[in-house]
Amino acid sequence: MSEILTHTDAGVMTITFNRLDKKNSITAAMYGLMADAIAQAQSDDSVRVVVMQGHESIFSAGNDIADFLNHPPDSNEANVFRFLRGIASLQKPIVAAVAGPAVGIGTTLLFHCDLVYAGDNAAFSMPFVNLGLCPEAASSLLAPQMFGYHRAAEALLLGEAFYAEAALDVGLVNRVVPPTEVNGYAQAQARKLAAKPLSALIATKRLMKGSQSAAVLAQMDVEIESFGRMLKEPAAQEAFGAFLAKRKPDFSKV
Repeated sequence: MSEILTHTDAGVMTITFNRLDKKNSITAAMYGLMADAIAQAQSDDSVRVVVMQGHESIFSAGNDIADFLNHPPDSNEANVFRFLRGIASLQKPIVAAVAGPAVGIGTTLLFHCDLVYAGDNAAFSMPFVNLGLCPEAASSLLAPQMFGYHRAAEALLLGEAFYAEAALDVGLVNRVVPPTEVNGYAQAQARKLAAKPLSALIATKRLMKGSQSAAVLAQMDVEIESFGRMLKEPAAQEAFGAFLAKRKPDFSKV
């Protein structure tokens, strides 16, 4: 069975992380499937809304580290970047249902969603610094705008988890519900959107995002350049080596 499931019904395309045995960690191939699904949603007039969801126990553990090291994003057209540009540019509404951990890109992709619903067990984290890396998905731009600088700095510089109520407080999520209900609640909200005139949804989203859309894509490019360079540097090598060896990294010399 595919590790990314896609299903369209009543105008709603649902993209589901389906790799529970690996905590829904994302491989390059999975990014490719999601990028293709987003491109289809953009071009298919029968799709009016996209829902992204995981399992009630976990949304996503972020990148699959072993796969990431074996298949690092080596160009601007890598699957991960195709996916990120796709969700940043999608004209139609994106709804996310998040329960359990949402690590790294599991959190940063939410900045590009229009409605986000969280289970009360949700735990968000952006631990890029802890891996010797920098933020991605334009989160270095969008997190300070949404959270305010100091709370964004705490989330991005310390890389520690914050939880559903804190995410609600800073505006990352719209509502907190029991984890067993979050996917169903997001689907219900998506169906409400799908019943509305698509032209009005697209125009309203375009007007709200305004000139920021270009700034987001430009910031992604800046982050991609820094990310690619830092991936080859000693801090990231130490972080990934420690992760694979299941030891604490030592950054005292990097």
